[in-house]
Amino acid sequence: MERSMAWAAVAMAVLCLTAAVVRVGADDFVDEDSPGASFIFGDSLVDAGNNNYLSTLSKADMNPNGIDFAASGGNPTGRFTNGRTIADIIGEMLGQADYSPPFLAPNTTGGALLNGVNYASGGAGILNGTGRVFVNRISMDIQIDYFNITRRQLDDLLGKAKAKEFIQRKAIFSITVGSNDFLNNYLMPVLSAGTRVAESPDGFINDLIIHLREQLTRLHALDARKFVVANVGPLGCIPYQKTLNRVGDNECVKLPNTLAAQYNGRLRDLLIDLNGGSDGTGGLPGGRFCLANVYDLVMELIANHQKYGFKTASVACCGNGGRYAGIVPCGPQSSMCDDRQNHVFWDPYHPSEKANLLLAKYIVDGDSKYISPMNLRKLFKL
Repeated sequence: MERSMAWAAVAMAVLCLTAAVVRVGADDFVDEDSPGASFIFGDSLVDAGNNNYLSTLSKADMNPNGIDFAASGGNPTGRFTNGRTIADIIGEMLGQADYSPPFLAPNTTGGALLNGVNYASGGAGILNGTGRVFVNRISMDIQIDYFNITRRQLDDLLGKAKAKEFIQRKAIFSITVGSNDFLNNYLMPVLSAGTRVAESPDGFINDLIIHLREQLTRLHALDARKFVVANVGPLGCIPYQKTLNRVGDNECVKLPNTLAAQYNGRLRDLLIDLNGGSDGTGGLPGGRFCLANVYDLVMELIANHQKYGFKTASVACCGNGGRYAGIVPCGPQSSMCDDRQNHVFWDPYHPSEKANLLLAKYIVDGDSKYISPMNLRKLFKL
């Protein structure tokens, strides 16, 4: 039933978005100096407003979200942070002309596609069942179905040969997903009890890796070649988990971090395999898969937050409930701190813009500890 509803949503998107497209001079968009495009997939860490167009409990289209987002004048856009997401910042650093617009926005058509498109959705996961507690969200499978629509639009816009060249040479495909598969699936209080009895952590993580492999392979078949895939951050250190489990200020919850680390090890192996393994043979032809080590990056910010100019890496700036303001999501009725620049976390789940800026710098220009086998600036120039 759920999968049928998802396919109905795809059909509706085709009807809404398929229109006569004025073909432009394709040569202007595939030269060496043209700005790049970011095609962004994932969850609320990078959602730029797709959930605004869904009937869902996972929304950020209300104040004070976006209070520091300069492009909107401080008005909420559907981003789950006070300003730019990490994907927004990475796009800026790579010279992208504008932010990748949400796929479901009515003006995401024509020349706007040449900045890339954002398909991410708050509450989404690798598995289609993840996030059902929010009623609606766009799972990774459906996000790739939506990219297939964009792919055909680009053919109409640029011509098939130029569209393929544009996607393979000038586009980076960013995948930030997996956190909800743990937080809002396997670890979900009460609702996950049956899943955890029926499936071991090893079995669950194996399912995630199998599905993600299929999803990356689908994108490659649609001409994606330059990938950056983020691993899962230290889930046990976010204000939500710390509040729920009543741990100390300098403590993190062990089980979520253990599961994240276990998944991350499997993800690293998967990307090595897709890159052709240790001998460089096999894999997906022409594909370059970079691993963004978000887990260690966030742990670095948390452990050394004062060095980076933060006063707290435990308390959410916007939220309510418990010692770390980690139960009630950010919204008009939430408490909000006066010193947003001093918080690693904006709300119970998501980093602040200042934290996103630091994370993005390491991913774009950092060394192999945090981004491998090359950083994004090198990947983009290939």
